[in-house]
Amino acid sequence: MSIRLGYACINNTLQKTEKVQCNRGMIKRTFKAKGPAYASEIALSNIQNMFKVIAWNAAHGIEVYRMTSCLFPWQSEYEIKDLPHFRQIKKALQACGDYARKVNQRLSFHPGQFCVLASPNEQVVKNAAIELNKHAEIMDLMGLPNTPQAKINIHVGGAYGNHEAALDRFCSNFENYLTPGAKSRLTVENDDKANMYSTKMLYDGVHKKIGIPIVFDSHHHELGPQDQDYHDAFYLARSTWPDGIRQQCHHSNSKKFYEDNKVPAISHSSWYYTPFENFGEEVDVVLECKQKELALFKYIKDFQPEITRLAG
Repeated sequence: MSIRLGYACINNTLQKTEKVQCNRGMIKRTFKAKGPAYASEIALSNIQNMFKVIAWNAAHGIEVYRMTSCLFPWQSEYEIKDLPHFRQIKKALQACGDYARKVNQRLSFHPGQFCVLASPNEQVVKNAAIELNKHAEIMDLMGLPNTPQAKINIHVGGAYGNHEAALDRFCSNFENYLTPGAKSRLTVENDDKANMYSTKMLYDGVHKKIGIPIVFDSHHHELGPQDQDYHDAFYLARSTWPDGIRQQCHHSNSKKFYEDNKVPAISHSSWYYTPFENFGEEVDVVLECKQKELALFKYIKDFQPEITRLAG
């Protein structure tokens, strides 16, 4: 089919019925007290649980899944290879990657908003690079492709009063701070604020300079800078994806517009009220809303009833 749908991070069904959790963590005080040894124990448990999620996805026909960035608690504070459970962790990550490839499940990451390569603060940039390079290291251990097929997606992160200068810093820091594994997987996403970055701005200021693909987010397009219509922005983002790699997009609806008019428009709804418009093109879409895989199934029922293999 032309569109493959997925969801992000948490599987509500498994978490409720089997207590499967991939994002167990700890507060800083606990990390200081127990250190990397305890982080190692939690990470191994998170990865083993992620295998269960990937297997559940496969059993229900889901071929697109965004992994949590919280597999390793406080991962910037240690080297993964130095963890006491590293041998088991490596084996568990490899099992996840091998199985995902076997069942044709596309895995990705979306680190948090603290990953700001465009920051004028050098320490913020260094911290962002550590996080992005660690994400790439995890994907390497999983045996995932060194391409945007296994994307690590971020936002530019800020304009700081000068969009052009911020975009230049983003590109320069990409070149200077990231490992080859992070560079080869990085993608950038349009923003949900009118004073930030549209698909066109990213095309001119990022893709033309360093060649990374643009992830088109439909909800963000609705709220971001209005310098193109939906059709043109979608196809401009599509043009940035390398041959042989399916374009990946994000879709969500505004909670303010459909569920609660008291919240900010950028808030994601719990369910979906409009389908993603892909103009019949081959595309992978991560659905972003609070009800995760449950909302994905309802989306299928509401907008693609001819598809039955995801209905289990």
